[in-house]
Order: sequence, then C-alpha cells, then structure tokens
Amino acid sequence: MTILAQDGRGLAVQVTSPGVTQTVSVTGVSAAVANAVVTKIIRVVCTSDCHYRIGAAPTATTSDPFLPANVVEYVGINSGQKIAFIQNSANGTAFVTETK
Repeated sequence: MTILAQDGRGLAVQVTSPGVTQTVSVTGVSAAVANAVVTKIIRVVCTSDCHYRIGAAPTATTSDPFLPANVVEYVGINSGQKIAFIQNSANGTAFVTETK
C-alpha cells in the first residue's frame, strides 16, 4: 500500500512497502517481466534511458512513455498485467517492484 506520511519537518513523503522485485534486461528489442503483477502500483527504475508499455502482453516501442535513467517512478497497473521495456539508446536493467 502506498500512503503519504510526514517527515520530521512536517513535509509530505511517499511511503510504500516493497514486495516482489523482477528485473528485465533492456535492449533494442522489447522485453517484459516474466510474471504478471498482482498489485495496482509498481515502482520502476532502469539503469539506462528507456521506454515502457503496460498490458496483458505488452510490446514497448520508443513512442511509449520515456523513463530517464536512474529515476524512480510509481506506475498504476492492473493486477494480471505486465510491463515491457525497450532502450532509448543504450542497454540497461529495469527493476520492477510490486508494492504491498
């Protein structure tokens, strides 16, 4: 579950309990996580600039949403769907973590 909490200065911060993490090799060919997710929010980050697509059997293209290297993004997803990635210009590794 993702919630908003307050830090020691009273500022809002996002808090989530991490669940299962899957990795995907990001290359010039679209590749998806091996297992469909079971949560509604996933945390994604990639070691290189990439693009991603969510769906039942997704194929990512460079026209899909852009994810800059090493930027953490929380993405809404339906239970049973997968996320696929494709590189922008260099290979990398994407990390997809389900939230509890």
